[in-house]
Amino acid sequence: MGVAEKVCVFIFLLQGVCCRDFSISLPEKIEALSGSCVIIKCTYDIEGKHDIDLTESAAIGVWSKDGNNVFNSRVPNSNHFKGKITGKLHEKNCTTIFYNVSSNHNGKYHFRIESGDLKYSYLKNTSTVNVIVSPPKPTVKLYKDQDQEVLEGRSVSLRCSAETLCSSPPPTLTWSFTPRIPLSESSRQQELLISDLNFTATHRHHRVTFTCTITYQLQDKNKTAQDNITLHVQYPPKNTSVSVFPSGSVLEGSSVTLTCRSDANPAELNYTWSRKSERELKQLQTGDTLTFNRTNPTQRGWYHCKAQNKHGYNESSVMLDIQYPPKKTSVSVLPSGSVLEGSSVTLTCRSDANPAELNYTWSRKSERELKQLQTGDTLTFNRTNPTQRGWYHCKAQNKHGYNESSVMLDIQYAPQISTSSSCDSVTVYFCEVDGNPSPELEWHLSGRPVSNSSNTFISEERLNSTGLRSSITLHQSLSHTSTLQCVGNNTHGTARKQLNLFSQEVSVFNVYAVLVGFVAGATFMAILWVTTLLYKCCRTQRGDKTGVIQTDVADSVDSGEEPFYVNKVMLSAEAPTINHPETLHYSTINFNNTKPESKDIRGISLLTEDYAVVRFCGRNVADSEAKIREVSSMPHDDTIYQVPHKARRSADMDVKQDPMSH
Repeated sequence: MGVAEKVCVFIFLLQGVCCRDFSISLPEKIEALSGSCVIIKCTYDIEGKHDIDLTESAAIGVWSKDGNNVFNSRVPNSNHFKGKITGKLHEKNCTTIFYNVSSNHNGKYHFRIESGDLKYSYLKNTSTVNVIVSPPKPTVKLYKDQDQEVLEGRSVSLRCSAETLCSSPPPTLTWSFTPRIPLSESSRQQELLISDLNFTATHRHHRVTFTCTITYQLQDKNKTAQDNITLHVQYPPKNTSVSVFPSGSVLEGSSVTLTCRSDANPAELNYTWSRKSERELKQLQTGDTLTFNRTNPTQRGWYHCKAQNKHGYNESSVMLDIQYPPKKTSVSVLPSGSVLEGSSVTLTCRSDANPAELNYTWSRKSERELKQLQTGDTLTFNRTNPTQRGWYHCKAQNKHGYNESSVMLDIQYAPQISTSSSCDSVTVYFCEVDGNPSPELEWHLSGRPVSNSSNTFISEERLNSTGLRSSITLHQSLSHTSTLQCVGNNTHGTARKQLNLFSQEVSVFNVYAVLVGFVAGATFMAILWVTTLLYKCCRTQRGDKTGVIQTDVADSVDSGEEPFYVNKVMLSAEAPTINHPETLHYSTINFNNTKPESKDIRGISLLTEDYAVVRFCGRNVADSEAKIREVSSMPHDDTIYQVPHKARRSADMDVKQDPMSH
């Protein structure tokens, strides 16, 4: 360095020393918390000529408030305010702390330095102390260029900062929020007290208020101040739910409304309703409600609501439970179809209803009334019999109503010939047979089936769906070995019953009875003819001209049969002449004994009726035959007449009567 340069530096330093003046640096305003302390940060400078006077041992600092001395560092016990100069006066640091601040500490403060010959008051520069009751609020905000609304899943940083006031111990910052979520906190103490809160935003943080609190621990009590921020998080729909009104079960025919709600931000949502159909969702309509004015069972099922905004969607479902009384009740038979007698069968009742907890009642129709049998959805017969065949009814009932169904239990069985089967007469026999399916009935005579013919007449009458009645009329003689069987058969078996016929002894007796009857009848006719002839001869000899009236009284064998003819005949005693021919009369003579006295005569009555032919001869045979031919109504041949339950053989012959012949 040259001489000139050295001279310049010296002059500059000398100027600095010679040009220094009294100056002080103080905060213009200071806030102090009542009950705490206040720190006045202070540095000063003096004229250079007094540097020699400023020593550590001699330096004294004096503070005045509003022109009155309130603190002297030399005699602290005599001071009005308790405090301490924390700076080193000989190093020109006049920082001072006052304790137990109260409202008396409000005012303007100036500093005075004394050290030997150095005495100077810095009146131009003052510091105003303002004592406050509550601490100042901290400041909470989002930082790192974040918007007030954040998207779910993004990182969030919140910062709380506060100016620290004099306090011992120093103040602290704490975070609070609802709900309480584990978050990362960090704090640091400087001139500003700072605390950072870092987390990842979720929908649970939406509209959550984060509060930062500064706390001063004082002797008598703590004093706090706080600031907060409400976070807005945008997120897709969540917690979607569907409600039903009226709640619970819905009765068929009533009105019901489904309402969809979802938590989302932004809350402007599009709602879409759909229903599960055949494993697919069928869209129904849009809007937050779905209404059915008149419900029916087909609308029962799961309904889905989809809530959507610009960030995504969420769904929810609800079961619409429409209750109704039993419908479509049916009865099934296991095994199905017809049931064979003796086997087991179970009737099962089923019905569509909601609620499905049903009470089943079984009954059977008996004499036009339903007779209750039992309850339960099944009815079992372990060993069936034909008496259990019929209609069975099932009644299904829940709290909303009932429904019924019936089934025909068809119990099939082999034919059964009724024990009442019998014969009504010697030639007509009856047989009743019952079976399911309805049996066919045959007659077997001596082991061979017989059918309708000239010798047999068979008739059938259906009694009901399972019963059959048959009769057979025999017009033929039977031997002692003849047998008659009634045979009924269906797919499940055959039943036989043999009916008793008249024995050979009876048949032989009947033949003899007929012969005896015939002989008796002929003898009677002969006697009658001889008697009549003798009577007429006697009348002729006496010349009696009076006629005799002969009356034939009507008779019948049994009630209901045709009566015999009644003839009133005037028999003349005079012999007929060619000019006065005698009139022919016709009559039927019955030799049957209508009131039999013995078994022999009964046999004749039952089996035969014999008729005699009486011929009255005219003047010649040709004339008589001509008369006979004129009466066309009279039978000329033997005829078989069939009367109900009896077969009669009648022999009617033309009678030609001549009163003059003997």
